[in-house]
Amino acid sequence: MNDAGEPGTLPPGQRLTHTWRASHYGRVPRLDAEDWTLRIAGDTLDGGVTVLTWDDLTRLPQTELVASLHCVDRHSVPDLRWGGVLLREVLALAPPHPDARHALLAAARGYAAAVLVEDLRHPQALLAHSVEGDPLTAEHGWPARAVRPHLYGFKGPKWIVELTYHRHPQQGWWESHGYHPRARVAHEERWAHQG
Repeated sequence: MNDAGEPGTLPPGQRLTHTWRASHYGRVPRLDAEDWTLRIAGDTLDGGVTVLTWDDLTRLPQTELVASLHCVDRHSVPDLRWGGVLLREVLALAPPHPDARHALLAAARGYAAAVLVEDLRHPQALLAHSVEGDPLTAEHGWPARAVRPHLYGFKGPKWIVELTYHRHPQQGWWESHGYHPRARVAHEERWAHQG
């Protein structure tokens, strides 16, 4: 089994569900791909800011991968077929400074998830814009969401609009509410008190 229990195996502590329900609080942002941008900033290698448009994103090499979605509340949706751009391709366009080992992925409504840069470079880390061959719905993160099947779903925000690199650990919304800073599925890292 690899670090996410992929493919076809259930990670420890998870139960199988075949219904992929949208989980979020508040209203769902209605973003138009023509106006959407991904801003990459913070401790970048060149100290600058990079802004990717939807056209920029769709010109990057496109990838499909089959990966399950593992929710920290212990349910897993198996073998979803995701389409998008590997996050390491995005990092190659706007690399972090070598001392920047942390990042925040921010969503359209102010939500953010703290991640390690190494988890953005994971071979299955994807900036997804489709699932099962169809564009994501607004409820599931249109126009782009982070998919990292080796981490719990709260580390893959929907409606991504910004990636910022940092030299020191950050806290996103879930981390500030006691959830694990790393959140590796295979290690059942659900809560901050687990170390």
